[in-house]
Amino acid sequence: MSSERRTGSRGQRAVKGIALASAAALVLTGCSEQVQRGWLPGSRETTSNTAELTDLWVNSWIAALAVGLLTWGLMLWCMVAYRRRKGDSGYPRQLAYNIPLEIMYTIVPLVMVGVLFFYTDQVQRSVDSDEEEPSLVVDVRGKQWSWDFNYEYDGEQRYSVGVQGQLDGESGAQEDLPTLYLPVDEPVEFQLNSRDVVHSFWIPAFLQKRDMVPGRTNEIHLTPQEVGSFDGKCAELCGEYHSEMLFNVEVVEEDEFREYLETLPEGHLGDEYDRNTNRHDDVTATEGD
Repeated sequence: MSSERRTGSRGQRAVKGIALASAAALVLTGCSEQVQRGWLPGSRETTSNTAELTDLWVNSWIAALAVGLLTWGLMLWCMVAYRRRKGDSGYPRQLAYNIPLEIMYTIVPLVMVGVLFFYTDQVQRSVDSDEEEPSLVVDVRGKQWSWDFNYEYDGEQRYSVGVQGQLDGESGAQEDLPTLYLPVDEPVEFQLNSRDVVHSFWIPAFLQKRDMVPGRTNEIHLTPQEVGSFDGKCAELCGEYHSEMLFNVEVVEEDEFREYLETLPEGHLGDEYDRNTNRHDDVTATEGD
Protein backbone atom coordinates (compact mmCIF):
# COMPACT_ATOMS: atom_id res chain seq x y z
CA MET A 1 0.00 0.00 0.00
CA SER A 2 1.41 3.43 -0.93
CA SER A 3 2.09 6.08 1.71
CA GLU A 4 -0.57 8.24 0.03
CA ARG A 5 -3.28 5.62 0.58
CA ARG A 6 -2.15 4.96 4.14
CA THR A 7 -2.38 8.67 4.91
CA GLY A 8 -5.83 8.84 3.34
CA SER A 9 -7.13 5.89 5.37
CA ARG A 10 -5.73 7.41 8.58
CA GLY A 11 -7.54 10.67 7.82
CA GLN A 12 -10.81 8.87 7.20
CA ARG A 13 -10.46 6.96 10.47
CA ALA A 14 -9.82 10.24 12.30
CA VAL A 15 -12.98 11.79 10.87
CA LYS A 16 -15.03 8.72 11.83
CA GLY A 17 -13.51 8.77 15.33
CA ILE A 18 -14.43 12.42 15.84
CA ALA A 19 -17.99 11.80 14.62
CA LEU A 20 -18.44 8.80 16.93
CA ALA A 21 -17.00 10.67 19.90
CA SER A 22 -19.33 13.62 19.28
CA ALA A 23 -22.36 11.32 19.03
CA ALA A 24 -21.37 9.47 22.21
CA ALA A 25 -20.92 12.73 24.13
CA LEU A 26 -24.32 13.95 22.93
CA VAL A 27 -26.04 10.72 24.03
CA LEU A 28 -24.33 10.67 27.43
CA THR A 29 -25.12 14.30 28.27
CA GLY A 30 -28.69 13.78 27.11
CA CYS A 31 -29.21 11.47 30.08
CA SER A 32 -29.29 14.48 32.43
CA GLU A 33 -32.75 15.95 33.04
CA GLN A 34 -31.26 19.44 33.18
CA VAL A 35 -29.61 18.98 29.79
CA GLN A 36 -32.81 17.56 28.31
CA ARG A 37 -34.51 20.83 29.31
CA GLY A 38 -31.74 22.94 27.77
CA TRP A 39 -30.53 24.22 31.16
CA LEU A 40 -33.70 26.26 31.59
CA PRO A 41 -34.85 27.22 35.12
CA GLY A 42 -37.98 25.78 36.73
CA SER A 43 -39.64 22.71 35.23
CA ARG A 44 -42.01 21.77 32.43
CA GLU A 45 -44.94 22.05 34.86
CA THR A 46 -44.12 25.43 36.43
CA THR A 47 -46.82 27.19 34.38
CA SER A 48 -49.24 26.28 31.62
CA ASN A 49 -46.75 27.66 29.06
CA THR A 50 -43.39 26.30 30.20
CA ALA A 51 -43.74 22.92 28.45
CA GLU A 52 -44.31 24.53 25.03
CA LEU A 53 -41.53 27.06 25.52
CA THR A 54 -39.12 24.36 26.69
CA ASP A 55 -39.87 22.15 23.67
CA LEU A 56 -39.33 25.04 21.27
CA TRP A 57 -36.01 25.93 22.92
CA VAL A 58 -34.67 22.37 23.07
CA ASN A 59 -35.82 21.34 19.59
CA SER A 60 -34.31 24.51 18.10
CA TRP A 61 -30.95 23.64 19.66
CA ILE A 62 -31.20 20.03 18.46
CA ALA A 63 -31.81 21.26 14.90
CA ALA A 64 -28.94 23.74 15.17
CA LEU A 65 -26.61 21.04 16.53
CA ALA A 66 -27.57 18.63 13.76
CA VAL A 67 -26.83 21.27 11.12
CA GLY A 68 -23.58 22.15 12.89
CA LEU A 69 -22.41 18.52 13.05
CA LEU A 70 -23.25 17.99 9.37
CA THR A 71 -21.42 21.19 8.40
CA TRP A 72 -18.36 20.42 10.53
CA GLY A 73 -18.28 16.86 9.18
CA LEU A 74 -18.38 18.07 5.57
CA MET A 75 -15.65 20.63 6.29
CA LEU A 76 -13.40 18.00 7.87
CA TRP A 77 -14.10 15.59 5.00
CA CYS A 78 -13.12 18.25 2.45
CA MET A 79 -9.94 19.03 4.39
CA VAL A 80 -8.93 15.35 4.36
CA ALA A 81 -10.19 14.26 0.93
CA TYR A 82 -8.90 17.28 -0.98
CA ARG A 83 -5.71 18.03 0.93
CA ARG A 84 -2.47 18.58 -0.93
CA ARG A 85 -0.74 15.23 -1.30
CA LYS A 86 2.91 14.45 -1.63
CA GLY A 87 4.05 15.07 -5.16
CA ASP A 88 1.23 17.51 -6.01
CA SER A 89 2.22 20.79 -7.59
CA GLY A 90 0.39 23.90 -8.66
CA TYR A 91 -3.24 24.71 -7.91
CA PRO A 92 -6.09 22.20 -8.14
CA ARG A 93 -8.66 22.63 -10.90
CA GLN A 94 -10.67 25.79 -10.24
CA LEU A 95 -14.46 25.88 -10.73
CA ALA A 96 -16.14 29.21 -11.43
CA TYR A 97 -19.61 28.08 -10.37
CA ASN A 98 -21.85 25.08 -9.76
CA ILE A 99 -25.50 25.95 -10.38
CA PRO A 100 -27.13 22.95 -8.62
CA LEU A 101 -24.91 23.43 -5.56
CA GLU A 102 -25.58 27.15 -5.37
CA ILE A 103 -29.33 26.60 -5.68
CA MET A 104 -29.18 24.04 -2.86
CA TYR A 105 -27.18 26.45 -0.66
CA THR A 106 -29.89 29.08 -1.23
CA ILE A 107 -32.96 26.89 -0.75
CA VAL A 108 -31.83 24.88 2.28
CA PRO A 109 -31.23 27.93 4.58
CA LEU A 110 -34.57 29.43 3.46
CA VAL A 111 -36.37 26.20 4.35
CA MET A 112 -34.61 26.02 7.71
CA VAL A 113 -35.51 29.61 8.60
CA GLY A 114 -39.09 29.05 7.40
CA VAL A 115 -39.52 25.95 9.58
CA LEU A 116 -38.08 27.73 12.63
CA PHE A 117 -40.35 30.73 12.01
CA PHE A 118 -43.41 28.47 11.66
CA TYR A 119 -42.92 26.69 14.98
CA THR A 120 -41.89 29.88 16.79
CA ASP A 121 -45.02 31.64 15.55
CA GLN A 122 -47.19 28.71 16.64
CA VAL A 123 -45.79 28.69 20.17
CA GLN A 124 -45.92 32.48 20.47
CA ARG A 125 -49.57 32.56 19.42
CA SER A 126 -50.37 29.77 21.87
CA VAL A 127 -48.69 31.31 24.95
CA ASP A 128 -50.08 34.78 24.16
CA SER A 129 -53.62 33.48 23.72
CA ASP A 130 -56.18 35.02 26.08
CA GLU A 131 -59.00 32.62 25.29
CA GLU A 132 -59.26 31.40 28.90
CA GLU A 133 -61.05 33.85 31.18
CA PRO A 134 -58.58 34.88 33.92
CA SER A 135 -59.56 34.27 37.54
CA LEU A 136 -57.02 36.87 38.64
CA VAL A 137 -55.91 40.10 37.00
CA VAL A 138 -52.70 41.65 38.32
CA ASP A 139 -51.91 45.21 37.25
CA VAL A 140 -48.12 45.29 37.67
CA ARG A 141 -46.64 48.79 37.94
CA GLY A 142 -42.88 49.00 37.47
CA LYS A 143 -41.15 52.04 38.95
CA GLN A 144 -37.61 53.11 39.68
CA TRP A 145 -36.68 50.79 41.35
CA SER A 146 -39.48 48.63 42.72
CA TRP A 147 -42.95 47.25 41.98
CA ASP A 148 -46.59 47.94 42.83
CA PHE A 149 -49.11 45.10 42.47
CA ASN A 150 -52.84 45.77 41.95
CA TYR A 151 -54.96 42.62 42.38
CA GLU A 152 -58.48 42.05 41.06
CA TYR A 153 -59.93 38.73 42.21
CA ASP A 154 -63.59 37.73 42.52
CA GLY A 155 -64.67 41.34 42.17
CA GLU A 156 -62.33 42.53 44.93
CA GLN A 157 -59.58 45.08 44.35
CA ARG A 158 -56.50 45.12 46.56
CA TYR A 159 -53.01 46.54 46.20
CA SER A 160 -49.50 46.26 47.64
CA VAL A 161 -46.82 48.94 47.45
CA GLY A 162 -43.25 47.87 46.85
CA VAL A 163 -40.14 49.47 48.32
CA GLN A 164 -36.75 49.24 46.64
CA GLY A 165 -34.59 46.41 47.94
CA GLN A 166 -31.35 47.24 49.71
CA LEU A 167 -28.70 44.73 48.67
CA ASP A 168 -26.06 45.46 51.28
CA GLY A 169 -24.71 41.91 51.53
CA GLU A 170 -26.53 41.20 54.78
CA SER A 171 -28.70 38.10 55.10
CA GLY A 172 -32.46 38.56 55.05
CA ALA A 173 -32.49 41.28 52.39
CA GLN A 174 -34.65 39.12 50.11
CA GLU A 175 -37.42 38.99 52.71
CA ASP A 176 -37.89 42.75 52.41
CA LEU A 177 -38.40 42.68 48.65
CA PRO A 178 -41.89 43.24 47.16
CA THR A 179 -43.76 39.94 46.94
CA LEU A 180 -46.24 38.92 44.26
CA TYR A 181 -48.75 36.30 45.40
CA LEU A 182 -50.47 34.00 42.91
CA PRO A 183 -53.01 31.17 43.42
CA VAL A 184 -51.99 27.81 41.99
CA ASP A 185 -54.00 26.39 39.06
CA GLU A 186 -55.85 29.69 38.51
CA PRO A 187 -55.53 31.54 35.15
CA VAL A 188 -53.75 34.86 35.60
CA GLU A 189 -53.59 37.93 33.38
CA PHE A 190 -50.67 40.28 34.04
CA GLN A 191 -51.26 43.84 32.86
CA LEU A 192 -47.82 45.39 32.65
CA ASN A 193 -47.39 49.16 33.04
CA SER A 194 -44.54 51.51 33.86
CA ARG A 195 -44.67 54.57 36.10
CA ASP A 196 -41.57 56.26 34.66
CA VAL A 197 -39.10 54.62 32.24
CA VAL A 198 -39.02 51.37 30.27
CA HIS A 199 -38.79 48.31 32.53
CA SER A 200 -39.19 44.59 31.84
CA PHE A 201 -41.21 42.11 33.91
CA TRP A 202 -39.41 38.78 34.22
CA ILE A 203 -39.91 35.67 36.33
CA PRO A 204 -37.12 33.40 35.00
CA ALA A 205 -38.77 30.13 36.08
CA PHE A 206 -41.90 31.09 34.12
CA LEU A 207 -39.81 31.45 30.91
CA GLN A 208 -41.64 34.63 29.89
CA LYS A 209 -40.76 38.30 30.10
CA ARG A 210 -42.20 41.42 28.54
CA ASP A 211 -41.31 45.10 28.37
CA MET A 212 -43.21 47.69 30.40
CA VAL A 213 -43.47 50.85 28.33
CA PRO A 214 -44.82 54.17 29.72
CA GLY A 215 -48.27 54.89 28.30
CA ARG A 216 -48.78 51.35 26.99
CA THR A 217 -50.17 48.20 28.63
CA ASN A 218 -48.64 44.85 27.68
CA GLU A 219 -50.01 41.52 28.85
CA ILE A 220 -48.89 38.03 29.84
CA HIS A 221 -51.36 35.16 30.23
CA LEU A 222 -50.52 31.98 32.12
CA THR A 223 -51.64 29.57 34.83
CA PRO A 224 -49.19 28.79 37.68
CA GLN A 225 -49.13 25.02 38.19
CA GLU A 226 -46.54 24.52 40.93
CA VAL A 227 -46.69 25.75 44.52
CA GLY A 228 -43.41 27.36 45.50
CA SER A 229 -41.22 30.44 45.75
CA PHE A 230 -39.67 32.06 42.69
CA ASP A 231 -37.48 35.05 41.93
CA GLY A 232 -38.54 38.00 39.78
CA LYS A 233 -36.59 40.93 38.42
CA CYS A 234 -36.48 43.78 35.95
CA ALA A 235 -34.77 42.66 32.74
CA GLU A 236 -34.32 46.12 31.18
CA LEU A 237 -31.51 48.48 32.19
CA CYS A 238 -33.59 51.23 33.81
CA GLY A 239 -31.17 53.37 35.76
CA GLU A 240 -28.69 53.46 38.62
CA TYR A 241 -30.32 50.85 40.87
CA HIS A 242 -31.61 48.52 38.17
CA SER A 243 -29.82 45.58 39.84
CA GLU A 244 -31.91 46.10 42.99
CA MET A 245 -35.27 46.10 41.19
CA LEU A 246 -36.14 42.60 42.37
CA PHE A 247 -39.26 40.92 43.72
CA ASN A 248 -40.38 37.59 45.17
CA VAL A 249 -43.12 35.38 43.76
CA GLU A 250 -45.16 33.08 46.00
CA VAL A 251 -47.46 30.56 44.31
CA VAL A 252 -49.81 29.30 47.03
CA GLU A 253 -53.08 27.43 47.48
CA GLU A 254 -56.23 29.44 46.84
CA ASP A 255 -57.21 29.62 50.53
CA GLU A 256 -53.84 31.06 51.46
CA PHE A 257 -54.07 33.52 48.58
CA ARG A 258 -57.47 34.75 49.76
CA GLU A 259 -56.11 35.17 53.29
CA TYR A 260 -53.23 37.22 51.93
CA LEU A 261 -55.57 39.50 49.96
CA GLU A 262 -57.50 40.25 53.16
CA THR A 263 -54.34 41.76 54.65
CA LEU A 264 -53.99 44.29 51.79
CA PRO A 265 -55.62 47.73 51.48
CA GLU A 266 -58.68 47.98 49.24
CA GLY A 267 -58.57 49.66 45.85
CA HIS A 268 -55.89 50.18 43.22
CA LEU A 269 -52.93 52.51 42.83
CA GLY A 270 -53.36 53.72 39.25
CA ASP A 271 -51.49 56.05 36.93
CA GLU A 272 -52.07 59.04 39.24
CA TYR A 273 -48.80 58.00 40.88
CA ASP A 274 -46.85 57.85 37.64
CA ARG A 275 -43.81 60.11 37.40
CA ASN A 276 -44.10 60.81 33.67
CA THR A 277 -46.02 64.09 33.91
CA ASN A 278 -46.31 64.43 30.11
CA ARG A 279 -49.09 61.83 30.22
CA HIS A 280 -51.38 63.97 32.42
CA ASP A 281 -53.99 66.28 30.87
CA ASP A 282 -53.50 69.04 33.45
CA VAL A 283 -49.88 69.60 32.48
CA THR A 284 -49.47 72.48 30.04
CA ALA A 285 -46.33 72.86 28.02
CA THR A 286 -45.23 75.26 25.34
CA GLU A 287 -43.50 73.90 22.33
CA GLY A 288 -39.80 74.57 22.56
CA ASP A 289 -39.73 74.86 26.39
